[in-house]
Amino acid sequence: MTEATSVRDDGRLKALAVLVTGAAVIGFAPILVRLADAGPAAVGFWRVTLALPLLALMAQRTDGGVGKANGFALLAGLAFAGDLGFWHYALAFTSVANATVLTNLTPVVVTAVAWIFLKQRPANLFIGAVALAVAGAWLMAIGRGANAPGSNPPLGDALSLMTAGWYAAYFLAISAGRRTASATRIMFWSGVVSAPLLLLAAVVLGEDLMPRSPGGWMAVAGLALMHVTGQGAIAWALGRLPAATTSVVVLVQPVVAALLGWVLFSEALGPVQALGAAVALGGVVLAQTASRKPA
Repeated sequence: MTEATSVRDDGRLKALAVLVTGAAVIGFAPILVRLADAGPAAVGFWRVTLALPLLALMAQRTDGGVGKANGFALLAGLAFAGDLGFWHYALAFTSVANATVLTNLTPVVVTAVAWIFLKQRPANLFIGAVALAVAGAWLMAIGRGANAPGSNPPLGDALSLMTAGWYAAYFLAISAGRRTASATRIMFWSGVVSAPLLLLAAVVLGEDLMPRSPGGWMAVAGLALMHVTGQGAIAWALGRLPAATTSVVVLVQPVVAALLGWVLFSEALGPVQALGAAVALGGVVLAQTASRKPA
């Protein structure tokens, strides 16, 4: 092994370690949302708002400031408001595992949109992967049983699937915006847009706007820190690893979330649900493996 090869391997291992760490950090998000004793949309508002000063500081140190708003960043902010709003409400109605796994159907949505609208046709195996992911989601929906956690699991599962669409839109907007702006600037300006939209939603829905306890404030502060560090680690690794690798490794997130939901909230998966989760995630992995870049 040459010295150059050794350096490349070390760089790849470092990027992989950062990616796994970032995905694991994001896996704590649903737990912190549950612990933040404020309304679902209000929790999203505090998550984004408290992260903005950290993002501005990072942009100042790495890019000389936040710069001007990028059009795609504004679209990303709109999509991220829908993403957090729908997902936080999903967590109020269904289990942590269901909300997180169903939301992680996003890679399938992104690849399908790229195929249909951007003419980035995947391999034929992609069709089977989509069917597999949908079948897994269906198994999770029917496998809850009589003692399923959550006040309204069908509604929560539906909101989780809608979240996958919102996050797909966010992902595509971020990807387009990254052609002309840094990840930190894009995240900052998308937060500037999403924060007031989440606050407006919280007011219209009559939510409790302020956390009611010190623990609630600690939870929203943790969400803000997680937003910067977890998403930042993933964005950093994306520039150093193939897209297929990142898509698979980021699936550490629902695994971490499901384990934490089991430990902290006694939300054990039933056998059918566990099978559905494995099938759904398998479909996501297969979809990413089957997709190919356009010529």
